[in-house]
Amino acid sequence: MPTKRIIPCLDVANGRVVKGKKFKDIQDVADPVEFAKKYNQAGADELVFYDITASMENRDLFIDVIKEIADAIDIPFTVGGGIATVDDIERVLQAGADKVSINSAAIANPQFIEEAADKFGSKCIVFAMDVKQTANNQWQVYKHGGQTKTDIDAVEWAIEGEKLGAGEIVANVIDTDGERNGYDLSLTRAIADAVSIPVVASGGAGKHEHFAQALQAGGADAVLAASVFHYDEIQIPTLKAYLEN
Repeated sequence: MPTKRIIPCLDVANGRVVKGKKFKDIQDVADPVEFAKKYNQAGADELVFYDITASMENRDLFIDVIKEIADAIDIPFTVGGGIATVDDIERVLQAGADKVSINSAAIANPQFIEEAADKFGSKCIVFAMDVKQTANNQWQVYKHGGQTKTDIDAVEWAIEGEKLGAGEIVANVIDTDGERNGYDLSLTRAIADAVSIPVVASGGAGKHEHFAQALQAGGADAVLAASVFHYDEIQIPTLKAYLEN
């Protein structure tokens, strides 16, 4: 069985780590490079950097910040936000990232995932989606940082992402984001049952049990969280010891 992973997430706007609830009420938190070093030392398995406004603002990522983070850590590093071309991927990987996370650009052009996987390998390509529940056991995909609704079913979209060549799926649940009441286990399990590539649960972690639930009942291969780590409410070494038990 592959090792389960703990992944802190740096949501970045204007070069700073920020955090909100349900993708709204964004508050400034810290310097991303300092947080990257902190999580690297704490024993995180990977780190994710999301430039949360790049797609909406139609601008380039903060490549200089990405380089600084890559130089400061020695764990796998995923970068997402505003990645829309093969050139974007090339620049991010050259800056030191190990993987890229593609979301809105895949909705606009699904073949971009196929093209990216062919050129850089599936292991480099993370298929990310922002989703909201619309009915019992039904979830819909949103784009542009969770601001724009689509008519795409989340589970069907996950299946399509695997077919196109993505190596991993991250499901960011808008309804649970920042609420700390637990991950959406039904969605995570539905996606995990539908695909054979790793699934990362995202949105809603508030206590140790939530991580265990996502990895067990939810069928996730990894758990992504932000605020509980940012505010030192959960320490990664303590969480890992809890999960091992």
